[in-house]
Amino acid sequence: MDLRKLKTLIDLVSESGISELEVTEGEGKVRIVKNAAPVYMQAPQYMQQPMQQAPQYGPPGEAGNAGAAAPATPAAVVPQGHVVTSPMVGSFYRAPSPGADAFVQVGDTVKEGQTLCIIEAMKLLNEIESDKSGIVKEILVENGQAVEYGQPLFLIGD
Repeated sequence: MDLRKLKTLIDLVSESGISELEVTEGEGKVRIVKNAAPVYMQAPQYMQQPMQQAPQYGPPGEAGNAGAAAPATPAAVVPQGHVVTSPMVGSFYRAPSPGADAFVQVGDTVKEGQTLCIIEAMKLLNEIESDKSGIVKEILVENGQAVEYGQPLFLIGD
């Protein structure tokens, strides 16, 4: 949808008595909401305290070399497989309704296009589909948890 059409739709909503307009054109979808209450979030204020260095301990038997070498830090674990991320902000649900079975479990084989979960955003339920076939290796979000745009939801492997 081009900018001129979008501007026309915004003007239409602002001048009319409607409070919300949703237009779908091909693959694109636009939703315009008038007079939505703004949500302001204040970042938490933390008092900065001076850093204290933790004592360095070596392996057993090297008591005299406690400060000689820094301990080895474990390498960051990189997930093996394809990560399915959230396409929107909302609430994550594993099942279509509270008493129903989950769409998928860890170990299930999924096909491309298969529903993995639902994300509720502004009272709309959006089915999130797998964009890759494979086996569900890990579910990275708890049922009912709020998710953000781009947040990893599932790990799918071969």
